[in-house]
Amino acid sequence: MMSYRIILTMGFSFVAALIVPNAVWSQSRSLPTEPVEIGTTPQFVFDGYIVDNHFALKYKQQTMERVFHAPKKHAKNPLIAEDGGYVTVRRDAETGRFLMWYQTHTPRLNAEGKPIGSEYAIAYAESEDGLNWNRPKLGLLNWKGSKDNNIVWKGINDKRASGACMLDVPEADRKGYRYLMSYHTGGAGKGMNGIRVVGSHDGIHWDKSSDSLLAELHSDTLNSIVYDPVDKQYVMYCRAKHIYRTFSGDILDTGASRRVARMIGPSIWEEWTSEPQTILIPDELDSAKRLNFFYGMPVRYHAGIFWGSLWPFKMNTDVVTELALSRDGVQFERLSSRPQLLALGKEGSWDDGMAFGNNWIEVGDEWWFYYSGFDGPHGTSARKPGMGLATLKKERLISLRGPRNGGVVITRKIKWPGGKLVLNANAKGGELKVRLSDAKRKVLDGFDYDDCVPISSDSLEHEVRWKAASIDTLKGQIIRLEIFLQDADLFTFRAGDAASN
Repeated sequence: MMSYRIILTMGFSFVAALIVPNAVWSQSRSLPTEPVEIGTTPQFVFDGYIVDNHFALKYKQQTMERVFHAPKKHAKNPLIAEDGGYVTVRRDAETGRFLMWYQTHTPRLNAEGKPIGSEYAIAYAESEDGLNWNRPKLGLLNWKGSKDNNIVWKGINDKRASGACMLDVPEADRKGYRYLMSYHTGGAGKGMNGIRVVGSHDGIHWDKSSDSLLAELHSDTLNSIVYDPVDKQYVMYCRAKHIYRTFSGDILDTGASRRVARMIGPSIWEEWTSEPQTILIPDELDSAKRLNFFYGMPVRYHAGIFWGSLWPFKMNTDVVTELALSRDGVQFERLSSRPQLLALGKEGSWDDGMAFGNNWIEVGDEWWFYYSGFDGPHGTSARKPGMGLATLKKERLISLRGPRNGGVVITRKIKWPGGKLVLNANAKGGELKVRLSDAKRKVLDGFDYDDCVPISSDSLEHEVRWKAASIDTLKGQIIRLEIFLQDADLFTFRAGDAASN
């Protein structure tokens, strides 16, 4: 597995071009109110949200490091060859079956049989293990002159369906549908084109009567829609095509639309009245690699963080996938070394031209990232698509790493909810210990480093123990965790069930 080191003293790299009208709201999402009530939610330590301080013991020569851990591409790739586009995968909670929806296209021909563009549709596949995929012949819709295919949706007027995004929404907003999908359509008629949402009971048969216009916006990418449970609103990440690249002409007048913009709305079943506001623009670090455009950014909300799979684009060739992160959904951080979440494959491989990653699904103790790849650059129609998988241990994209002589991570004030302390950490090459202190950093009796049973192994769920005391007895108290790391990586901590004896 490839890892990248980012020295914390270099600082964070934020890219944002949006003035938030309510500064108090923005601050409350960027910094927690202390003492922090963490509940049982995993607390990621890489971005400083829950971390009050960190330092190396040999502070002149060493430092704590922020380390990126890239998902590893599966040896079986491509899982589907010579078919595919933007891809979304879900796993049925009852059957365990993997379900896939992806964009596919075919040339549109004129009367003389010459290509004059492309037709787009949404196709469906399923798998028992997530590796071996079946594309069933469903017989639902005409495609390439036949119904002998796996096409499940062609849009409101069967004109175009592209950029399918499966939505995770509160039960009250589902209208009884098990599956909800947003997509982009064009050519459907005045007042019907743009981003739409449709429902299905089985993921195969989509109910046209539910199909609703969300935004009359020609954002021709995967427009990711996320429910924000804090502000209780929907957020869409799209392109600001209402004012950029909306007419023919020179770049001086049209501007560049391949940026990441953000819209908000109260519902997924009614047209939004907001307009896109640009939040991510390529910067000088992108320019050094000539990645001067962003093709899109699928986003997932997990454990208080908006996780973006950003698609930097080199005109008119490469597309790769990088990680972008935000606590408020507006200001996204990108790691200063710009490591790639999904890089291009080796020259001559099936994904050596473009790699469009999406967000993960959880499978056992791993995160699985499905992605679409192409064996040629964006600017050629000769490229062939495919779909693959990259995997990573759960919640292990970025760690704080302690140096060889040790370092300490100190949390903000926490109201301990009770139960045991659980760490997702790899200390197999070193050592990890935890002591507990009060708000002023006075060490609590029985909870010093010498009282802690040291950890020197790798686990997603280390239970931290002390020789003669239990953290469960501190339920309701205000404490700080002071985590000592020596040649060890810390990813998250959380409160678990009551500590065992």
